[in-house]
Amino acid sequence: MWADLRQLLAILPHLSTGVRPTKKIENRMVTEKEKMLSGEMYDATDPQLTAERRRARDLCKSLNQSHDREQELRQRIIQELFGSTGEDIWIEPPFYCDYGSNITLGNKVFFNFNCVILDPASVIIGSNVLFGPGAQVYTATHPINASDRRTWRESARPVEIGSDVWIGGAVIICPGVRIGSRSVIGASSVVTNDIAEDVFAAGNPCRLVRHLSARLT
Repeated sequence: MWADLRQLLAILPHLSTGVRPTKKIENRMVTEKEKMLSGEMYDATDPQLTAERRRARDLCKSLNQSHDREQELRQRIIQELFGSTGEDIWIEPPFYCDYGSNITLGNKVFFNFNCVILDPASVIIGSNVLFGPGAQVYTATHPINASDRRTWRESARPVEIGSDVWIGGAVIICPGVRIGSRSVIGASSVVTNDIAEDVFAAGNPCRLVRHLSARLT
């Protein structure tokens, strides 16, 4: 009974002011980064998140200013920038991302010029994946309600791209999308919903155009 009474007394001030108690995990406060990675609304101006974005921007700047002859330097930067990478990652600068640490790459992934990945949520990319110039992957999203947007809080939904996928130039992949293995996304498409395996899809919004052979040689 006394435990129940203490809990009631703890939330009474919040009930009177309309302020919700801050969620805790294992008797500690939840960080903004934990909220971000779990898909909850979070404050992107949080000092930890700001520092991690600055780290990624510094690494992207180093990558983008490197010369084509400096492939070993580029590989070291790539290893440091991304959360996990396979072998034979090739990036044609400029390249931009928010954190880098939330991006996982398989083997033989190629980014052409001017690609962007906004990765407050995880971005998982399989092997043998090609990105055309100007391709963009977004996990970040904002509230639809204008009054909620005034809080400057945002959320994020993960993106997953299977293996042997070709993303055409200027494609935009929206938050929460999954693209199946061996599929092709036509240039300038806006992908707002999941795309199945072994299809060619294109358009705004991106839609199925035709099925492709699943056989690999």
